[in-house]
Amino acid sequence: MNMDEMLRKEKDRVERKIKIGSEILYLTKDQCIEAGPDTDETLEIIEKTLTAHGNKEYEMPAKIGIHPYDDVFYHAMPAYVPGQMACGEKWIECYPRNPKEYGLPQTSGLMILNEILTGFPLVIMDGAWLTAMRTPAVTSIAAAALHPDAETFGMFGCGVQGIGHVRFIVKKLKNLKKIYVYDVRKESMDRLVEEVKDEISGIEIIKAASPEEVAANCDVMSSATIITRENMAVVKEEWLHAGQTILPCDLNTFWEASIQKNADKYIVDSKDEHVLFDSMGYFPDGLPDIYAETGEIIAGLKPGRERKEERIVCSNIGMSVCDVAMAKFIFDSALERNLGTVMKL
Repeated sequence: MNMDEMLRKEKDRVERKIKIGSEILYLTKDQCIEAGPDTDETLEIIEKTLTAHGNKEYEMPAKIGIHPYDDVFYHAMPAYVPGQMACGEKWIECYPRNPKEYGLPQTSGLMILNEILTGFPLVIMDGAWLTAMRTPAVTSIAAAALHPDAETFGMFGCGVQGIGHVRFIVKKLKNLKKIYVYDVRKESMDRLVEEVKDEISGIEIIKAASPEEVAANCDVMSSATIITRENMAVVKEEWLHAGQTILPCDLNTFWEASIQKNADKYIVDSKDEHVLFDSMGYFPDGLPDIYAETGEIIAGLKPGRERKEERIVCSNIGMSVCDVAMAKFIFDSALERNLGTVMKL
């Protein structure tokens, strides 16, 4: 069956539930969670998507955005992944001030999927939950590819993403003995431990007293804090040692810039997106030389760790190919379960 035939069959399947061109499905966050993949299914979706990205089987322009305030961004993130018949766009916002000032989540967003044969929208759904799932999945898959024998993992930032990272990392790093977590808010560390304690057995979770304690003790580390043009340099290069793997989700913000510049391998999820952010001033000391994209490592096109003593930085700031793949799973599952509200266009 060729691609056109597959798309026609897909169109017929969808039209048993909604009339393409005159109707659209709306899914709330709770409905996305009900229909959405669990951690194992998410890992499977994201690994398949990263492999497709590594093999250049996608279309995805670098994310563009607007910035009403210096600490705020809105991103428009379209993508097409033919192998998963996933086509759409995420419109997502990040307001670090929201939790403290308004009692609202930092991140909000909407996801739209389109029918590929006609282009008409199929579904509008919450975009925050699938982002919270796909981001730690990418980190965990990359960690397993770059440092599979790691015994210690460190997480900077204990919000939604921090909790997700701890949940996902234990699925992929099978030799873990200790997880260090750090957040400037002690209550966030307490909440993380409380939320994951029943899911993680045989692994000690340590609430670190300082960033230095995490940096000095962990084989693999990730950070999910805020993204700013200014390099905050919370983690200092002098605290690190050879052979560590660092997986930031917050671009060039949290780690001293020399850590990325001096890495033996600097890997990114998307070269185009990192070059764009560099042009916007997010790498004031210059974008480090890029060795490979994360998908190229996952697809086996380029080697990951080649020497035990290599220090590797793998910066994953989020790709819309992962968003549309997750949204396609949610949409298909929602149709099967008769979830959502059918609305007139």
